[in-house]
Amino acid sequence: MTEELKERFLAGDRRALARAITLVESGHPAGAELLKSLRGRRRAQVVGLTGSPGSGKSTLADRLIEEARRAGETVAVLAVDPSSPFTGGAVLGDRIRMMRHYQDEGVFIRSMASRGALGGLAGATVAALSLLEAFGFDWVFIETVGVGQSEVDIARVADTTVLVLTPAAGDAVQAFKAGVMEIADLIVVNKFDLPGGPRLVEELKATLELAPPHPSGWQVPILTTVASRGEGVAEVLEAIRAHRAHLEEKGLLEPHRLDRARFEIQAVIQEWGRRLAEGAEPLLRQVESGEKSPEEAARELLRNPDSPA
Repeated sequence: MTEELKERFLAGDRRALARAITLVESGHPAGAELLKSLRGRRRAQVVGLTGSPGSGKSTLADRLIEEARRAGETVAVLAVDPSSPFTGGAVLGDRIRMMRHYQDEGVFIRSMASRGALGGLAGATVAALSLLEAFGFDWVFIETVGVGQSEVDIARVADTTVLVLTPAAGDAVQAFKAGVMEIADLIVVNKFDLPGGPRLVEELKATLELAPPHPSGWQVPILTTVASRGEGVAEVLEAIRAHRAHLEEKGLLEPHRLDRARFEIQAVIQEWGRRLAEGAEPLLRQVESGEKSPEEAARELLRNPDSPA
């Protein structure tokens, strides 16, 4: 099955791509085998879109797709949605907003359930990203769940992280500066036509002046958009291109890709630990009673030579 699926995948069969992502997301051994054989074939421009719910990330993504397609470039979107507490499946709100692109062969949109991941990303996001790159897309946009300060993992996965804020969110600077502000390569004030837009921009500028310099020497721009009308979106795409050029000029793309691999390995280890702990009730009882420390229990679980399936 894997060889046939790989042949179809390399031939540009979108159904094969969708099937491959499903296998990877479900943890099927065939998915891991396929992914291993396809990694590193091509490099897309990977953009993370993060910010609070209601900031307009999906609408902005929809318009960015439009701009990229106007330039003749292909686009994939991974929309990481909140998981249903009943089924574990994704709530597909983000896909609905981008529905108009479904008939476009140059666009691929996939929702992934977060399954409780605290970093704003689904556990299989990086694996799915690798498949999308191997398929040959020019752009991959990753839209995170939108849960606020915990969404910092996206900076380890995306080449460019776009933080989307809105004047309607109240004191957005206070809400985000403790975690998400530091990871932004671009800041976009969306829904700029709402009251308070210029004031928010001034607050953001003041906050950036007090913040430590960006690790890469990049000057973080603050852009304004009304994505629902397409206003300012072309400038956002150009700023993303400029950031990519900056990374290439400074030789920072390859180290960043290595950190992405490190993040993926850490995510696998974390998932294994979660599964091991779920099936270790006797050890849990020993920890709860004080017979063993959590460290001792963890070491005992990790001494098991068989990694969890």
